[in-house]
This record gives sequence, structure tokens and C-alpha cells, in this order.
Amino acid sequence: MKSRPLGTSGLKVSRMALGTMSWGSATDSEEAASQLVAFVDAGGTLVDTADIYAEGECERILGSLLADLVPREDVVLATKAVARRTDGPFGGGASRGALLTALDGSLRRLGVDHVDLWQLHAWDGTVPLEETLSALDFAVSSGKVRYAGVSNYCGWQLATAAALRPRLIVSTQVEYSLLERGVEREVVPAAAHHGIGLLPWAPLGRGVLTGKYRTGTPADSRGASTTYAGYVEQHRTERASRIVEAVATAADGLGTSPLAVALAWVRDRPGVVAPVVGARDTGQLSGSLAAEELTLPTAIRAALDDVSGIEFGYPERWPR
Repeated sequence: MKSRPLGTSGLKVSRMALGTMSWGSATDSEEAASQLVAFVDAGGTLVDTADIYAEGECERILGSLLADLVPREDVVLATKAVARRTDGPFGGGASRGALLTALDGSLRRLGVDHVDLWQLHAWDGTVPLEETLSALDFAVSSGKVRYAGVSNYCGWQLATAAALRPRLIVSTQVEYSLLERGVEREVVPAAAHHGIGLLPWAPLGRGVLTGKYRTGTPADSRGASTTYAGYVEQHRTERASRIVEAVATAADGLGTSPLAVALAWVRDRPGVVAPVVGARDTGQLSGSLAAEELTLPTAIRAALDDVSGIEFGYPERWPR
């Protein structure tokens, strides 16, 4: 698997990241081990988790695998801090106290003395941004964190944070796929301006771009789950159907899978470093890993750009 620099930092990561959100819930520790080995054997390095996944069980599983199965030095370990809001003295959310407490919890569950990339999971408008960023600054200077990033920030939030702490933030994790291109209006230009790398989550449109929902809802899919049905339903629209059919047509012509086409498209968008790909089992992950070999022809990429295009207007494109 090829590698790319993470933004303008000195860190290089594989151009696909292994997402672990299902570990500890839909994916047990044995299957998680199989996924991690398959990913690392394919040359993958960036593994992404979060303190909120499975109430911390995801981090515990990953930590046990790093201790016993895969050498720590072979993995770029990334986690995210949610720091739920509480009534305690530190206020929760993205306060300095809550974030640093969350970091210590992640390190303990992961069984490591540092993480390579620590990301703020979401914006918190109730805490001064300067205070939030001071926690990132301290985490890096203390050695507990090598690089810092954010997640789910809109364009002005990302640009403001980057301007307050130049070169501190090296990545931003956002939903980005053929079905969700809204980040191209403000986030992508802001990230490019400040040298911040994009880590797309849900690059397969929450599973819809694989084509599994073209004729219904498979019983074993997220769309059939009471927990995740709403998560998937958001991308089951008429527009999405047109895009999915275009992806399927492209896949047929190239002799590959819709999954590979959709993943290759977002992987090679301007500013993208590594799509974060999750899987219920190793079989699903193998389909994503196969996309590493695919580069979309210019004509197919242009056709997919066209069918999935979003509206730009004032002020993103002005003067016109």
C-alpha cells in the first residue's frame, strides 16, 4: 500500500486507514485481530479509533492486539476524544481538563505511552477555542501525542483553529464520499490553505455505494439494524440511486466492484490523505484493500464527478 504525508507534517501514513468503530460491538476481538493482521500485511499503517467506540472497549481490544499480535512501531495509532459533557468540576466537553482526562483514559485502555494522532471528535461552542487548543498543545509538548487533528469541523471552525495554532493541526476527519460532497464548499479549501490533510470517514456512503441496497435491504446489513437504520437511510435517496447506478456501471466496465470504484474516487480527490474504511469482517475489508490496485480512468472519474456534483454559489464562487 502506498503512503502519503499527513498534511504538511513530517508524518507519513498509508493511503487507506483502518476504521475500528464496530470493534467491541458488531466485531469481536478475534475478528478484530484478523482485520488488523490483514491490514498491516497489506502495507496499511494508519489505524483509527475513538474513546467513545463501544464505551472504550474498542480501544482496549486494539491495545491488546498491539501488545500481542502486531508490533506497535508498525502502526500509526490514531484516536479521538469525545469527552462527554458532565456536571463535574471540569465541565466535560472540549474543556482542557476534560480533554486531558480523556487522553489519559485512552492511553490507559490502549496500553501505550503515546498516540501518534490525537483528534478532537467534534466542535464544542461552549468552551473557548483557545482553551481547547491549549489541551492539544500540551498533549503534544508532553510527548503523549505526536500529532494533533480535528474531526467534523466545518470550514470556518477549521480555519479559525488553524490560524490560532499554526502547524498544530495536521488533519481533519470529515464525512466525504460520492454521496456526501458538501465539504468541498468550505472545508476542503480551508484545509488546503492551512496544509491540513483530509481523512474521509464513511467513504462508501455508509455502505450505500457498495450497491448492497440497490434491490432492497439485506437482513445482515446496517440498514436492517434498529441501531443504524437511520444512519444508512440518510443516503438512500433518488440522487443517491443515480450515483450508485453510475458507480455500478463503471465497476462493470472496469471488471471490479462498486466498492473499489467508490473508494478509489474519494482516495484520489484533492487534499485527501487516507479514507477511513471500516468493516464488519475480514471479507469486507479485503474488498476495500483490493481498491489499492485501482486507478480510475479520467473519463470515468469525470462521469462520476458529474453525476454526483453539488451546487456551488455565493460566496464559494464569487465573482462569477
